[in-house]
This record gives sequence, C-alpha cells and structure tokens, in this order.
Amino acid sequence: MIDHISFAVNNFEQSRVFYDQTLAILGYERLMTFDDEDHQVAGYGKNGKPSFWIGVKKQLSEKEKREHIGLAAGFHVGFVAPDIESVHQWYEKCLELGCKDNGAPGPRPEYHPGYYGGFIIDPNGWRIEACFQNYQGE
Repeated sequence: MIDHISFAVNNFEQSRVFYDQTLAILGYERLMTFDDEDHQVAGYGKNGKPSFWIGVKKQLSEKEKREHIGLAAGFHVGFVAPDIESVHQWYEKCLELGCKDNGAPGPRPEYHPGYYGGFIIDPNGWRIEACFQNYQGE
C-alpha cells in the first residue's frame, strides 16, 4: 500500500549515522544521499529501492521553524526485521546510540499471533519500531 515515507530530522549527520547503523542490522542500507544548496536527504531500502527517507531543509521559513519535528501524536514507523535476534540487536544498538526505550523487544499477541516487536524513540523524537511477523514462541 505505501511506496515510501519521509520525515524531517533535527540534525542530518547525527540522524544519518543513526539510521546507517541501526537499519543495517535489519538488512537495509542507505541507497541515496543528496546534499545541495536547499536540502540534505538520505534514502534507505534494499534491492536498489529506497522506501524510507530522512532529510533537512537548509533554509527554513518562519512557519517551518515553528513545526515540531518528532511530535506527531500517534505516528510511528515500523521496520520489518528478518528474525527476533535482529529485533534485539537493533533495539540494543538504538539504546547505545542514545535513543529512549519505548517498549522492550517481545511478543505482542494483542496485535496478532506471531507479532514480535521492539520500540524506541529516535534522537529526533520519532517513534520507531523493528518487528518480526512470524514469531513461533510462547
């Protein structure tokens, strides 16, 4: 249903390093980077197709300066993980890089059978999740 998603970040370099390191654990890589006079943007994905984008606009209007990055109530992004071990590795790397815990890795049977996820709040305040959909545990 969704082809791609993008959102603004406060500090492009910090966010680029964060997503380079954490998304690699889940099997994704930075496929594109743009840095021109107006924007800094990075696109992540696999098989040559970026589906997740971060970026900053270098010159902000007064309205844009008042926008709150990372504070969209209820908004979050869930990344597919290849297995539960990578959910745990991703979560630990996120905490190591200064993220806030928003739900330790574990089964979430209330979502649906086989759901296993871990949740953090990234350095920009965005709610991010890594999830595995075929958990066969208890």
